[in-house]
Amino acid sequence: MNKLQFFDTHAHLCNSQFDDDRPQVLQRMQTAGVTRHLEIAYSLESARRVVDFAAATAQCWAVVGVQPNHPEDALLPDWIAQLRQIAQHPKVVAIGEIGFDHFHNKAPVAVQEQIFRQQIALAAELKLPIVIHSRDAHADTLRVLREVQHPYGVVMHSFAGDLAYARECIAVGCTLSLSGPITFRNNQAMHLVVQQLDLGHLMIETDSPYLAPHPYRGKRNEPTYVVQVAQQIALLHECSLDHVAQQTWHNACRVFGLPSE
Repeated sequence: MNKLQFFDTHAHLCNSQFDDDRPQVLQRMQTAGVTRHLEIAYSLESARRVVDFAAATAQCWAVVGVQPNHPEDALLPDWIAQLRQIAQHPKVVAIGEIGFDHFHNKAPVAVQEQIFRQQIALAAELKLPIVIHSRDAHADTLRVLREVQHPYGVVMHSFAGDLAYARECIAVGCTLSLSGPITFRNNQAMHLVVQQLDLGHLMIETDSPYLAPHPYRGKRNEPTYVVQVAQQIALLHECSLDHVAQQTWHNACRVFGLPSE
């Protein structure tokens, strides 16, 4: 790379919060050097939307799956067949976001686990990485990942655990994707995680329109602000922003099977 470039590995620009200014958001990204991003689904309907968006948007790729907060999709008898068909699109680079959510509890744990495992199996069949949604579910997430040992890459989306959990995730093959909360001044536990981990295990994301970093906390997030996440990592690692940008870029390209140039 000849100039500073950033890769936002998790965004939801198809959401309605961007309906009024999506082209302007994309332009601001380019100006800020956020030249690649992944558009993430959470249901079958959103999976179709993100694939269409990625197909029409340069340097954007899609991640498709059914999140644990949308278990109603899994009531359809052919839902995995539908997801398999969607995932055949050349712009799809992973299955996600999938996993457990014990905070919202939209489905019993056993149902969430069944949906999770079915999608991991699909990712293995398609030789794709998986992007994990894990909220208040560290133990269950690790248990499943240890049992299945997915060989095609695992991303822990918006990682929010302590150092011990981070190391356990890395031990089962995870790359940790860091988002806006690492910029919060009172988030000392995550600051320690960032300081102690090698940059080779880290990626950056926004989860737009959610989890805006300081100084935009409480406002709508957008991929431009992934630069603040990278800046915080550089500060905690006592290294250059250029080094963080390059390392997280190459990590993302490696995990998602994309060319680095």
